[in-house]
Amino acid sequence: MVVDEREKKSGIPDLLKQIGVKVEMMNLPVGDYIVAPETIVERKSVNDFISSVFDGRLFDQCHRLKEHFEHPALILEGNVDEIDNITENPLVFYGAISSVVLDFKIPVIPTPNASHTAKLLISMCARQGEVKGPFLKKIRKSNNLQRQQLSILCSLPGVGEKLASRMLEKFGSASNSLNASTAELAKINGMGESRAQKIRKILDIKNKDNKQSDQKTLDV
Repeated sequence: MVVDEREKKSGIPDLLKQIGVKVEMMNLPVGDYIVAPETIVERKSVNDFISSVFDGRLFDQCHRLKEHFEHPALILEGNVDEIDNITENPLVFYGAISSVVLDFKIPVIPTPNASHTAKLLISMCARQGEVKGPFLKKIRKSNNLQRQQLSILCSLPGVGEKLASRMLEKFGSASNSLNASTAELAKINGMGESRAQKIRKILDIKNKDNKQSDQKTLDV
């Protein structure tokens, strides 16, 4: 699971590690937890949710979540009874939730505390094999060459169909996209430097098993 660095203070990354989840911390340009190739989660406490409504962050974040991921979700963590103490008009809170769900089509899932948030994230991560997204294993089922190219690019970490389409548009082919430098990838709208670096790292890292096999061949 890829987790935004700013989530360390929540204690959730440590809870995930204790349960045995492999956590990779990085600075995410959008969202807090990437639990599947096309699923990202934004976590907000009740206080932060209200604050984000008043300072305008909430709907901007929703726009960006929808722009970069097919299946964004918002976790609302904490005691909803606190709303009356946080704002004089609870309708502001419920109006914002209605907008997130109805206008942005982003599900809002309540959790009482960090422990339950961690359990929910694990449950969402466990569904990766069930997500009917454009994974590499589905390439052979399609006769459309562009669809196959998109599927290949969508197998890269953090790349959904929208980013894959932009990569093809910019570089002209899947091959050129895979050979693009970190700087070139980072220039794509919505990609970001950290995601570009992760993609380049995945593509460039050498397989240890292949190294060992090559060494055995040389020894023979």
